[in-house]
Amino acid sequence: MKAQEIIRSIEAAQLKDDIPVIYPGDTVRVGIRIKEGNKERVQPSEGTVIAIRRQGLNTTITVRRIFQGVGVERVFLVHSPLVAEITVLRRGKVRRAKLYYLRDRIGKATRVKQRFDRSL
Repeated sequence: MKAQEIIRSIEAAQLKDDIPVIYPGDTVRVGIRIKEGNKERVQPSEGTVIAIRRQGLNTTITVRRIFQGVGVERVFLVHSPLVAEITVLRRGKVRRAKLYYLRDRIGKATRVKQRFDRSL
């Protein structure tokens, strides 16, 4: 029991507090820190959140977008130091927690209706 408390206290110190509230179906822009040689830059990655896994420090979001006709999915560790920022661009109106059905859709069928009752 004591070991779990120690682990929780260490993880609590590493949690970010500037993360916006994210829901499945939201369109987000995630800024990822990339190191090239001795320089560091932030590269944005934009897409629709199709899955969220909430487990404290190990919270992840799966972001999907179509790039040059190919579906690209990336899983981001939300509390990772490599994730510089997460910006919610628009809210999506969906009725599922996991939007894996979007993988089978092509073109305009992948669009998610916009939701206006939740603020950005």
